[in-house]
Amino acid sequence: MDRLNTLLEHNRAFVESREYEQYKTDKFPGKGLAILACMDARLVELLPKAMGLKNGDAKLIKNAGALITHPWGSVMRSLIVAVYELRAEEICVVAHRDCGMRAIDPNTILASAQERGISEDTIATLRAAGIDLDTWLKGFDNVSDSVRHTVQTIRNHPLIPKDVPVHGMVIHPSTGRLEVIVNGYGDAEEVAPAA
Repeated sequence: MDRLNTLLEHNRAFVESREYEQYKTDKFPGKGLAILACMDARLVELLPKAMGLKNGDAKLIKNAGALITHPWGSVMRSLIVAVYELRAEEICVVAHRDCGMRAIDPNTILASAQERGISEDTIATLRAAGIDLDTWLKGFDNVSDSVRHTVQTIRNHPLIPKDVPVHGMVIHPSTGRLEVIVNGYGDAEEVAPAA
C-alpha cells in the first residue's frame, strides 16, 4: 500500500474511534509560547516532551535548522502572527546537536537536484534572476552561533515588540537535554552551553 493510502486508512480509524477528543484545545497557545524548531524527525515527539508541552501549549514552527534565512520570509511572518494574533508572549528558538544543516554544502544539494532532473539551465536561470542559491541553501558551522544569529534576527525585526523575550536553546536529539544559549529575559545575557 502506498504511503498516502496508509495515512488515510489510519486517519479514518482515528476519526471513527474519536481519538481526537484527547487533543481538543483552541488556537491560542496555553503557555504563551511560539517555538521555532528544526524539522528533524527525532524531535517530533521528543521536543514537546522535553519542554513539558502538550497539545495546545505552543505555536510550533518547524524548518530545516531552526533558521531564519530572510527577515521577510514565512518563518518571521508566522512568528509575527503568533505574537499579534495568537497571544504568543515569548519566542523560543530550538536547534539541536547533530543537525543535518550543519556544514551543509549548497553545491552538493544542487548536484543532487541535477541528478533528480533539475536542469543546469534552471539553476543558471535562478542565479541570473538574482537568487543567491549558495547563501539560501547554506547551513551553519556552529549550532550555538546559528541560534544566536536567529535570535538576533528575531529581536532586531522592526515588527517584533521589544517586550517579547526571545530565547535560544539547543536540544540533544537523543536525550532531550536543553542547553540555554540565549536567555531572553532582562538584559538578555547569553548563557554558555553546558558541558
